[in-house]
Amino acid sequence: MSEDVGEHRDTGSEGTGRMDPSGLFGPTVDCTEAVHELYRYLDGELTEERRTEIRVHLEWCGPCGGAAEFEAELRRVIASRCQDRVPESLILRVAEAIERESLQGHGDD
Repeated sequence: MSEDVGEHRDTGSEGTGRMDPSGLFGPTVDCTEAVHELYRYLDGELTEERRTEIRVHLEWCGPCGGAAEFEAELRRVIASRCQDRVPESLILRVAEAIERESLQGHGDD
C-alpha cells in the first residue's frame, strides 16, 4: 500500500506557519519510533491508532516526513518499473517440477 505522506500540513495563526502539535493529538511519537515503524506504516500494517500517531509525527517533522515521502516515491517507481511477466512456459515447467517432487516425496514414507 502506498501512503501519501506530507500531502497536507496544518498551518497556525501565530505567524510561524505551523501549530505546536504537542498535546493536541494525544501521545507523541519521536523520530526513532517513526523511523522504526515507517515500513509498517507504508505497508498499512499498523493499527488505526498507531497509524494516526505516526502520520501526525510525519506531518510535523520535516526530516521524518521527507524520509517517508522518499520511501513512498521509491516504492511507486519500483512498482511501475518492475512489471516483468513470467513466461507461461516457465510457470508450467515449475508447476510440473513441483508436482513431480511432491509425488516422489510421498513414496519415501
